Amino acid sequence: MNSKKLKILLALFAINSVSLYLYFSSHPDQPRHNQTPAYHYSNNLPLSVKPWPILPSYLPWSQNPNVPFRSCEAYFGNGFTHRVDLLKPISETNRKLGDGGGAGWFRCFYSETLRSSICEGGSIRMVPGRILMSKGGEKLESVIGRGEDEELPNFEAGAFEIKVNDRSRNGKRLVDEKFLNNYVQEGAIDRHTMRGLVDSIRLADATEFTCSKVFFFFPDMLNMWIEEPTLLVTRYEYANVFHTVTDWYSAYVASRVTGLPNRPHLVFVDGHCETQLEEMWRALFSSLNYAKNFSGPVCFRHAILSPLGYETALFGGLTENINCHGASAHDLWQNPDDRKTARLSEFGEMIRAAFGLPLDRHHIPKPVSGHNILFVRREDYLAHPRHGGKVQTRLSNEQVVFDSVKNWASKHLDCKLNIINGLFAHMPMKEQVRAIQDASVIIGAHGAGLTHIVSATPGTVILEIISSEYRRPHFELIAGWKGLEYHPIYLGGSYADPPVVLDKLKSILRSFGC
Repeated sequence: MNSKKLKILLALFAINSVSLYLYFSSHPDQPRHNQTPAYHYSNNLPLSVKPWPILPSYLPWSQNPNVPFRSCEAYFGNGFTHRVDLLKPISETNRKLGDGGGAGWFRCFYSETLRSSICEGGSIRMVPGRILMSKGGEKLESVIGRGEDEELPNFEAGAFEIKVNDRSRNGKRLVDEKFLNNYVQEGAIDRHTMRGLVDSIRLADATEFTCSKVFFFFPDMLNMWIEEPTLLVTRYEYANVFHTVTDWYSAYVASRVTGLPNRPHLVFVDGHCETQLEEMWRALFSSLNYAKNFSGPVCFRHAILSPLGYETALFGGLTENINCHGASAHDLWQNPDDRKTARLSEFGEMIRAAFGLPLDRHHIPKPVSGHNILFVRREDYLAHPRHGGKVQTRLSNEQVVFDSVKNWASKHLDCKLNIINGLFAHMPMKEQVRAIQDASVIIGAHGAGLTHIVSATPGTVILEIISSEYRRPHFELIAGWKGLEYHPIYLGGSYADPPVVLDKLKSILRSFGC
């Protein structure tokens, strides 16, 4: 009897071991790198550092040099394959005890497809006094009328420094113009802030590189070390949802490509005021601060420079043909396809997980009380210091269309239809994401609020009403890259005929059995 029990226990142990292996091989803690990490992380991380959630659509992020040029993997961030070491890290055994971790290091990973670089380094000091811009993070009402030039950073030489154990190199530039032109190209951007940041980096002798060793993320310390990895982000159109989603995605990709074991801290190296969208930034990352909110120099044990949102496929697809189609991670794991991607689905799950919303490997069930039809509205609201509080009209009779949809749905007998009034400008970010997740159909006039469909679940249908003046492919592209069904209604001007909208909606609902 004891022998039989032992065999059963051994069999159960073997099955459990295989299950754990399969699970963790498909959900590794960090990407598989083809290089030895330059920084060794402690297993005893502070509670302030958030772990990565387990995402059903996650696929490993690896720096595989064989990722094909202009493949979907390359377009959506897994093609930063060309590594350039500007300062190589010294070995751990040669680090000097008590000097803050030895000399610094710096390297970049370049994507030929995106024409962009993700750079990272260690023992980096930021000197806020050498960054010319407004303070940032203020309440919007307190900075009305402030110019955009005041909010964008101008970097003086030495705004960022890297520690070196060589006095003869003190004050020298880290990079030259040739490097910048090859790996941090300006492109069509008049003022490439991340290029300016990299150009400002100077080498600093260890005797002049002083920072107190503290382990907490306090902005009021005169000199401090931030021990955990920290993303440095510069933003432009920070109050626009579409452009902010490109920044979120770029920051997420930078975190994955550099193999961070946990979600990094975040520092905005810009002087923009506070917006509603920072609720998402705080949810996605471990903490948030502004460069000019620190009262003195700050030292980073490990800093990652996030590329501009303009350099993502989300923005590039507006002018370049990115022929990619959404597919499940499970299918791509078994049958890799250069023309398919699950990366936007992974990112959408990351957004939902950041707010603690449920994830399911196969499908998120819609509400049992019927089908939610989310009507994303365009509302007047004060977006930024130079905004008058009025949004441009894309659908001149939006209220009439909304009312007609609501009245029709209230009389629909075949299925229970819940019409959700998507007044996103006055909803907390978590509730916006929840409304997207719970929707069976998402309707809206062309506008930045529709960018939230990156968080839509499989099976959601998108119905976009497009005026003659704003015919750009933002949301058709996102829907296609996520594998969502998409329907446009093209208008001759900005007026939509309610019966036309209802006919299209009825056609969509018939596919749900309604």
